[in-house]
Amino acid sequence: MLARQSIITTKPTHLILQRQFRLIPDFSKFKKIEQPPGYIVGTVNDAYIPPPTKHIDGSYHWTYDRVVTIGMIPLMMTPFIAGIEFPMVDSALSTLLLWHCHAGFKSCIIDYIPERVYGIWHKMATGLLTAGSCLGMYGIYVMETANNGLFELLSNIWHA
Repeated sequence: MLARQSIITTKPTHLILQRQFRLIPDFSKFKKIEQPPGYIVGTVNDAYIPPPTKHIDGSYHWTYDRVVTIGMIPLMMTPFIAGIEFPMVDSALSTLLLWHCHAGFKSCIIDYIPERVYGIWHKMATGLLTAGSCLGMYGIYVMETANNGLFELLSNIWHA
């Protein structure tokens, strides 16, 4: 972004419009947002105003994570019992494993790069995680269609 400033000066006889063009980028949006000590806002007598709730990042997140984790248990045991010839089980495990990793890294971002402190860095980290998860989903698609999937890959690595 380019910072532009216009300065208007007046003289008794005429109006002078002077424009300054600067090539210095504005890095102020990349700075940490200043917080009061201990994040204490107001006084003791002020009423508590809770932050807006985000159920997807909060209570629903833990429910989804537990459902995905419990769903992965039988899918991980399937190749040992029935073999590695089932592509639907393989793709389901790969997708749930990717979702599990995405949810874990998302909670790390929420905890250690909070939006109220880091602002744009939180949004960039979340966007980068989402882009990486989409790329991982494409990788699962390629692995399932071009090769024999995750179970075959792990079997080849194990026997190498």
